[in-house]
Amino acid sequence: MTSLSPQPSPEPSRPSSPGPSRPSSPRPSPRSSPPSSLSRIRIGSAPDSWGVWFPDDPQQVPWQRFLDEVAASGYEWIELGPYGYLPTDPAVLAEETARRGLTVSAGTVFTGLHRGPAVWDSTWAHVSAIAELTRAMGAEHLVVIPSFWRDDKTGAVLEDRTLTPTQWRSLTAQTERLAHEVRERYGLRIVVHPHADTHIDSEENVTRFLDATDSSLVSLCLDTGHYAYCGGDSVKLIETYGERIGYLHLKQVDPLVLAEVRAGEVPFGPAVARGVMCEPPSGVPALEPVLAAAQKLDVDLFAIVEQDMYPCPPDKPLPIAQRTRAFLRSCGA
Repeated sequence: MTSLSPQPSPEPSRPSSPGPSRPSSPRPSPRSSPPSSLSRIRIGSAPDSWGVWFPDDPQQVPWQRFLDEVAASGYEWIELGPYGYLPTDPAVLAEETARRGLTVSAGTVFTGLHRGPAVWDSTWAHVSAIAELTRAMGAEHLVVIPSFWRDDKTGAVLEDRTLTPTQWRSLTAQTERLAHEVRERYGLRIVVHPHADTHIDSEENVTRFLDATDSSLVSLCLDTGHYAYCGGDSVKLIETYGERIGYLHLKQVDPLVLAEVRAGEVPFGPAVARGVMCEPPSGVPALEPVLAAAQKLDVDLFAIVEQDMYPCPPDKPLPIAQRTRAFLRSCGA
């Protein structure tokens, strides 16, 4: 998923209804599962797997088609995707998701908190609108994606790829502030998403970020594809920082395309257009050991499938989604 410009919003107010509640465990699949079922893992998908990166784009499928097809693929959980793609009226969205048997797991926000206190007001305006909708839909998580250091379409360098010590302090302090405000005002937990072409990407930067933030406030959304893209080992991260893993994105990288991307220093957007993110189980990391490591944490975790495919033909996502869901069932999820 790519980045979006912050959108202003008035100070939020609590909705009269808390929205749909989240069940304590996934509903059983009508298909058979291996004996050691991944009972703590809740599988879902997202607009990203339908080639959706923006609130409105002629290359993207209409939101109604996304909802129809994600339900037809056997998923019961979805993310909101870029704010404004799905209806932002909670009543409308609740009706549209409920009649398809879908429940929202999280919203997504985009931040540049390393830039210091000057960006707080614009960041909060963007976050508050999405947090309001997320809570109204009964979800409990807000996925936080850091800003890109280079443009994911043009490749233009926007800022230095390495943060200064001052910028690191701003990033960690303001992320904790965001986590506190989101928890206090909306009852949501933020999960920070390490992402290619951002400052939270490699094992070194991810662990530095975790070590510098309060574990009671800040958790990770571990995206297996982005972490592999940046050279990280998802199983190792789960085993080492298990208490900080609050959410999963399931994704795989084509190692041959990744090698070309690295050699050519290709930005993330064009890399996606080349097919760097591929259909499971044809890429890396292997998802079975990732899911097994997550199950051993003995906590309920969402595992949301995201195969970056922007742009893509409108008929491409559905069969991939159906095959991916069948593959994850074969893994016990």
